[in-house]
Amino acid sequence: MSESSSGIKLPTPWRYNRYFFFTFLTVTALVMPWIQIEGSHFFLLSFDKLKLHLGFVQFDMQELYLMPFLLMILFLGIFGMTVMGGRVFCGWICPQTIFRVIYRDVIETKLLKLRKRIKNKQQEPDMSLSENKIKKVIAVVLWVALSFVASANLIWYFVPPEDFFAYMADPFEHMILLGTLVSSALFLIYDIVFLQEDYCIYVCPYSRVQSVLYDDHTVMALYNTNRGGHIYNEHKEKVFTKQKDLQAFEPHAECTACESCVTVCPTHIDIRKGLQLECINCLECVDACTVVMGKLGKPSLVTWSSEYEIIQKKGKTRYFRPKIIAYALLLVGLAVAMVVMGSKKEHMLLNINKENRLYSINKEGEGRVAVENAYEFLLQNTQSETLKFYFEVNLPQGMEGKLEIVKPTEPFDITPDVKKKKIVVLKTYDKLANDARHDTIIPITIRAYALGHEDKIVVLRESTFTYPKADVLKEAK
Repeated sequence: MSESSSGIKLPTPWRYNRYFFFTFLTVTALVMPWIQIEGSHFFLLSFDKLKLHLGFVQFDMQELYLMPFLLMILFLGIFGMTVMGGRVFCGWICPQTIFRVIYRDVIETKLLKLRKRIKNKQQEPDMSLSENKIKKVIAVVLWVALSFVASANLIWYFVPPEDFFAYMADPFEHMILLGTLVSSALFLIYDIVFLQEDYCIYVCPYSRVQSVLYDDHTVMALYNTNRGGHIYNEHKEKVFTKQKDLQAFEPHAECTACESCVTVCPTHIDIRKGLQLECINCLECVDACTVVMGKLGKPSLVTWSSEYEIIQKKGKTRYFRPKIIAYALLLVGLAVAMVVMGSKKEHMLLNINKENRLYSINKEGEGRVAVENAYEFLLQNTQSETLKFYFEVNLPQGMEGKLEIVKPTEPFDITPDVKKKKIVVLKTYDKLANDARHDTIIPITIRAYALGHEDKIVVLRESTFTYPKADVLKEAK
């Protein structure tokens, strides 16, 4: 809290809260790719190794069914956030806004003094001065360096840092990675230095859908026309520029026409005009008016509230209304579904295909006849270390122990992320069926596991064992 000249305590500026939140988001985004638990990242979508890391758990690309859940949670979260708090995502979370604050407020204003005041974002620096030209070049050079850091940080969520720097040691062998790094950095340079807030106004698709999501209870930066007076008419035309002229028509009007709320706006709008596409809910105008009106001992004319409460004056804003509850239930449902499906992750992958030949019959002396079935196992070790794998075969109840594994006879190594093909032969000497007319299809269960990790790295697969009809066996004998 700060104190105005009239002795009234002013709330902490929203701008300071945004800066703290921006710092938290920036540090989190930079640090998160470096954190690993047992070789897994919090989030990593690796096209290089065909892996998805989520919540420090690795998923194979065959388990990419989790990505739609993530995307739905992301979009529904942003839409729900918009219904609740307007374009709060744009003003408080969007990387574009954070980068512009770093470049304009930190580099140009605080560090180089190229801009005189943070509170005046409308007045561009006088570039006719040689000193300002030098400062501008320095600002751009600093932002070029930061753009490459930001570009690399984005790539780290697709190519982890440990691989990124190894690849960059020989960049010409990894031209796609190098091209992505350079092109995204160049885009950030153009966007932040030259395009600026025009990106929010003309390019960003989110601004085009936000108004569809609003209702009377949506919280946004609002100018209170009931107290401040109408600076604009119903055609959005500005009719007053001085307080005395405004008060001549609306004696109760409190707006001083200082336009502090206008000069501080990064998207160059006048909040007193009403709801506008360009507003990003950064609340800079709220801070500016709070200071000005605080000097007069009055509350701000621009507040973060809803039309229902401020303009229509029908009562308090209803935050928990049916629309918000519906979004919350959908998000919770999606999160639960994703956790449940993620908990069923298999720690190894196994596909089983029978060979084209149904079976083979071999005479092995003393009148013994062996029936063999051959299979092709395709295994993949999804762990981060080489493991030994083997399997066992289970028949239906009453037939236990009547199948033996002819091939392979011993456990075998599988390195991480490598698909390994194994030919498996199962054999029986026992009479599993006695059908004179048809071959008998016997269901079997394959239990494959990693030695030493039998309780965790294990999968079950259903297959069949084909036993020949009686007359075929009789001929073989």
